Amino acid sequence: MYQMSTAEEIINKVAQDKIDFNLGIQLLLEDPEYDFKGLFTTLTNCIFNAIPEKTHYNTETYQNALNTIPLKPTYTPIVLLKRFPTRIAFYKLAALPENENIKIITSLLWIFKVTDTERRSTECKNGCGHFWHEIE
Repeated sequence: MYQMSTAEEIINKVAQDKIDFNLGIQLLLEDPEYDFKGLFTTLTNCIFNAIPEKTHYNTETYQNALNTIPLKPTYTPIVLLKRFPTRIAFYKLAALPENENIKIITSLLWIFKVTDTERRSTECKNGCGHFWHEIE
């Protein structure tokens, strides 16, 4: 069986409200093995897997996630996420300067929390076999 990394476990516990969102961000950013690119890739994959509409990744739940990110809506990552189609926005996020990294990670973790919560309450409601939905 696949062994989740510490970051993957934190991400999924945040999504499932087993760890407070702000504590989760802190744990991810203070992890001794913190690597922005690796964490960005992990969060991107989590989000793309959680959104049911794989053609354009633009669902009502995704839009709700964008509109409720707990950061100022004028921050560059949020502006990019709202202005561009999902995949293009993510490519643009990856190219932002390092001083945007915390805002990017915060935004992506929030998006995953919202989209995965929706997924668990719909697609996965009666059991799904996703081992990450079974963490304690």
